[in-house]
Amino acid sequence: MYALLFADTGLSGTQISVLFMIWSVTGFVAEVPTGALADRFSRRAALVAAGVLQAAGYLLWVLAPGFPGFAAGFVIWSVGGALASGAFEALLYDGMVAARAESAYPAVYGRSEALELLAQLPAAGIATVLFSLGHYQLVAWASVASCLISAMIATRLPEPPRQHGKDDEDGEPAGYLATLRAGVAEAAGSSAVRAALIAVAVLSGVDALEEYFPLLAADWGVPEGVVPVATLGIPLAGAAGAALGGVAGRLRPAALGAVLGAAAVLFAGTGLLRLPAGLLGVAVFYGLYRMAVVVTDSRLQQRITGPARATVTSAAALATEVMALLVFGVWAVGGIMPVAALILLTAVGLPRLLRAPDRGTAPRSPDRPR
Repeated sequence: MYALLFADTGLSGTQISVLFMIWSVTGFVAEVPTGALADRFSRRAALVAAGVLQAAGYLLWVLAPGFPGFAAGFVIWSVGGALASGAFEALLYDGMVAARAESAYPAVYGRSEALELLAQLPAAGIATVLFSLGHYQLVAWASVASCLISAMIATRLPEPPRQHGKDDEDGEPAGYLATLRAGVAEAAGSSAVRAALIAVAVLSGVDALEEYFPLLAADWGVPEGVVPVATLGIPLAGAAGAALGGVAGRLRPAALGAVLGAAAVLFAGTGLLRLPAGLLGVAVFYGLYRMAVVVTDSRLQQRITGPARATVTSAAALATEVMALLVFGVWAVGGIMPVAALILLTAVGLPRLLRAPDRGTAPRSPDRPR
């Protein structure tokens, strides 16, 4: 509800757009450096800090409503989001490696993605009730409390001991800059990691389409008052697809590419149909798409072998933001059809990006128990 809060405080449309730009640019700049912080020190601490910083951003909005306070709150929140990005996947994967259960990572990660999508539904309902009882103030304080509770829960997450990289000069544990260099070097220098990173970035960037689903419903004849209900099945389908990520993880890259290609064709077909019934096809597309996202992220985690896992994953998140901008631009030019063509092109290239690397190019992860 923050966009409504900004408008009701008296901000113009231009000022609100500038706030969103500040939010995006901050996250873009902080993404990889914060991933290196998580790798150098503690991924669990990064998740705890992320919750605290997001709560601090909301608190600033309550205490200092106005453009400066909103802008500062967005900067703090964005840094917190960057801290969590990459750190969560790295903590989860290394924890499962320590438990000798890394083969179950796609299933567990898929369930977490599904819960993230499903959580949007009760959150929207709760926010509506809170707003009716205490306006923006109550919603904001509840948001602060939920973020702090999340941070408290994060303190209980197990973090296995890790072998940090060594500094070439003196053999001591690598410092922050050395960790950052190691992550960037692996992301750019390992062909297997780079291919999986590209697959993750391209596919995850396509999720920018979610912003357009309500507009599609309205354009296809769904009454505006019914749009939220009519589009409810899309995130539900996405959650179901993400939850099936563990099963889909057994598919060969060619089979996964075929599934994604079929989803792209179905999505294009809904654009030709332009009827409310087409939302069912969009839901099916979104479910298959989210399933492919879980699989590609899992393949990336499997290929990272160095100690800077969160940094490499953050690099993928940074590339995802770039891809999302491309999706926005493609949609602005031609709508569904060129975006569907882009997804189909990705499906064609997916088998090559996700094919098994040569055995000689996949060294054993230094984080893996011996």
